[in-house]
Amino acid sequence: MTSHAAVRKVVSLVPSLTEAVAATAPELLAGVTDWCSHPAGLDVPRIGGTKNPDTARIAALAPDLVIANEEENRPADLAALRAAGLNVLVTEVRDLPQAFRELDRVLVRGCGLARPGWLDEAEAAWREVPAHASELAAVVPIWRRPWMVLGRDTFAGDLLARLGVRNLYADHADRYPKISLDELNSRGADLVVLPDEPYRFAADDGPESFPGLPAALVSGRHLTWYGPSLAEAPGVLRAALEAAA
Repeated sequence: MTSHAAVRKVVSLVPSLTEAVAATAPELLAGVTDWCSHPAGLDVPRIGGTKNPDTARIAALAPDLVIANEEENRPADLAALRAAGLNVLVTEVRDLPQAFRELDRVLVRGCGLARPGWLDEAEAAWREVPAHASELAAVVPIWRRPWMVLGRDTFAGDLLARLGVRNLYADHADRYPKISLDELNSRGADLVVLPDEPYRFAADDGPESFPGLPAALVSGRHLTWYGPSLAEAPGVLRAALEAAA
């Protein structure tokens, strides 16, 4: 564990974690990715994308800690940062309980901060989500050209399951399988869930590919980010799902 006294500068390679640190101790942030859009107006050096960070620039910033994610960041980049002598903390987030544990690990044990109130609020918000006696079967595209959907073992899939939406590809061998549009339309789904990231699905870009199937347009940040947005995610996602039903 890194001591609190030693952590004065943090570089975040994950938008979710950038928002989490910014909501807790924004003065620690010394560098963030080009995709770190929350909070708005964050005035911090940009170090490239999540998949192509400028490792030399990160090393020049001399952070005490680099926070990353095993899915969002490439092993080669993380290895280069370690080779430069940097302390790199890599998270793994496959479901909601793990997200809460990893946020605590990053903020409290990694950065040496007091556990933030927003994290307690987020956990409380999800505890209050009622159990669902019935489920809606859904396909959940995350990309088109080619079509890709949520598969097994995903954080977003776990959130949807807690809200009564069963991902029809949750047992697929791949986490983000490529599935033909014909197959998606013949799978017998009750609805299609279309987030606005990583692909920016919108009312005029996505639903037309699923004729006759209700489409829930949802906030990608509330479906896929693990940070302060988790406190309001149950209400935001539930409203979008109910609007489509």
